[in-house]
Amino acid sequence: MSDHILIAVFLPTFFFVSITPGMCMTLAMTLGMSIGVRRTLWMMIGELVGVALVAIAAVMGVASMMLNYPQIFEILKWLGGLYLAYIGIQMWRAKGKMAKLDNTESTISNRALITQGFVTAIANPKGWAFMISLLPPFINVENAIAPQLLMLLSVIMLTEFTSMLAYASGGKSLRLFLSQGDNIKWMNRIAGSLMLGVGFWLALG
Repeated sequence: MSDHILIAVFLPTFFFVSITPGMCMTLAMTLGMSIGVRRTLWMMIGELVGVALVAIAAVMGVASMMLNYPQIFEILKWLGGLYLAYIGIQMWRAKGKMAKLDNTESTISNRALITQGFVTAIANPKGWAFMISLLPPFINVENAIAPQLLMLLSVIMLTEFTSMLAYASGGKSLRLFLSQGDNIKWMNRIAGSLMLGVGFWLALG
């Protein structure tokens, strides 16, 4: 499968998962409303660095496993596919509530904002499991790993930044939109459907 086709699949999948209201997106929105979008950019820097480290570690670990332990990787590929399908089902069943964040101080320092974003990105075991499960179908060990990693990281960074900026800038209007009717539920279902599709592709590919 060509790189262009892989990107065409990866981009919407990661976008809908990224844009779904979770801790990072709710944090960006809450900070955007309380300290302003410009200062919230400091938190985004920390979050993007954390996400990049998790993605790099996931890709390098997966590539090493594929090269050195192909039999074990086949098992992990099935487990990863089942995990993604599980995430998809959970997103379909989600009731669509915004994550709650407390103690957002307007006097928080820039260094604390960076740290807050970084820790939020790397301290979540689900984030690690998600990256390790999602990235394998988009890596081809027969080609150079570095260009593929750069391509995936570019998509991940752009998508994460765009999503957080949208939440931080949207503020009260976005919170109102997400609180109305089944808007969050439908966002979860779109992302969940993509997760189910990628999960089956990973397991059967």
